[in-house]
Amino acid sequence: MSAPISLPRQRTSTISHTTLVIIAFASAFFPRVLDEIGFPPIVNFLHFGILPLTCGFILSKTRTQDPKQIAITQEMLLGVTLLLMIIAASAFLNDAGAINIILDFLLLAEPFLLLLAIISIPMPVASQEKLHNWLSIFALVNLLFAFFQTFVLRLDQKIHPDFIKGVFIGQFSGHVVGASVSITFAVYYFYAAKNSPLWLRLAVLIGALIHIVKSDAKQVLAICLAALIILILFKAKSIATVVQYLAITSIFIGIIIWMANTVFPSLNTWANWDVQVEGMGLKLSAIPVILSQFESPLNWFLGLGPGHTVGRLGGWMIDKYYSLLSPFGVTLSPVSDRVWYIVEHHRLGDKSSWFSPLFGWLGIWGDLGFLGLATYLYLWIVIWQKLCHNDLTRFLVITILCFGFILSQIEEPGYMLSIASIIGLSWQNYRYQELQKLAISHQILSPD
Repeated sequence: MSAPISLPRQRTSTISHTTLVIIAFASAFFPRVLDEIGFPPIVNFLHFGILPLTCGFILSKTRTQDPKQIAITQEMLLGVTLLLMIIAASAFLNDAGAINIILDFLLLAEPFLLLLAIISIPMPVASQEKLHNWLSIFALVNLLFAFFQTFVLRLDQKIHPDFIKGVFIGQFSGHVVGASVSITFAVYYFYAAKNSPLWLRLAVLIGALIHIVKSDAKQVLAICLAALIILILFKAKSIATVVQYLAITSIFIGIIIWMANTVFPSLNTWANWDVQVEGMGLKLSAIPVILSQFESPLNWFLGLGPGHTVGRLGGWMIDKYYSLLSPFGVTLSPVSDRVWYIVEHHRLGDKSSWFSPLFGWLGIWGDLGFLGLATYLYLWIVIWQKLCHNDLTRFLVITILCFGFILSQIEEPGYMLSIASIIGLSWQNYRYQELQKLAISHQILSPD
């Protein structure tokens, strides 16, 4: 006789694992607001401690007996461990500081750690709803901040649209992060909140589009469109689905054209082919700078060291927080300064982040070589194969892969943890329904 199928039940402890996940997420989502109201700058680093501790605590306490849940957790833990080993090996090869290893690992691995924490919890419906509600509240706060900055403070007119940053105030690319978080949650809410009225789901979607327009984050629209087209290619086996998604894409393109000719004229910048060619020259300009620093064939496989090239750590963080990090032995390389010099002396350098030679994929390869790049991609392949069971989560993973070409978006905790939370929550919902069907089937087959 087969063992009975048990559904996840609500924990009765003082503080639930779901609550810990929500606190860990908030620690990475709101530090810029706390910094703005007077908290010391160290508040921006607290999530680097809170999130790994939360993940470790939950993994050590979880009592799940779901074999699928255990197998996925083990596979992701293997990938995360490999990533840490490659970062350490790269640091050893290039004499990088220990603090470089820690920060680079956390910048890349935080979304995987949060995802590990979420998927390892036996999560009943009440906990799923709790996580959904808090994520929605956080996203709404980000949108309201953007509206306040736009319609009350008028920062887009008084200073620049780049200052419409939502809760990511004071962050270099906060306008892109804030807008991408808004559209991510809007798409999630439209897709997943089927019990909410259609007008409300459309209102959230329109609100996110307004956020994008007012912050001039046109690259966010381009990424969403690219991700939608790539998703269609993956759906090519089903003609009906392809037609459905082509219709959605056509509407989306129509909206973009309308916006370019009315409320969002800066989109027309991308219609200039000469500018695009010149911009791509700027975008690729960091590659020869990185190659000029190679001293060994091993650099091809392990890079120039964590935080030594054009990722978030080397491109921005070390320079901004040097006084905080230097006592811990943080190390630098000349690559970042040379690339910034190119940016500052190029006529398109301050025109669009689309043309920036400092971006995620190049940063991972420059810092960690092809082994680091392959390990990072391996983790996303595991997520794609094991955790993405609907088009929403596949779309979100594709947007991440596309965002790897724009600044340090794939190392921005606020954005990446938002995506990880949605993927984890969607998988929990899928797995619960799967277990529910198995439990019903078991009852039918077991007369006792």
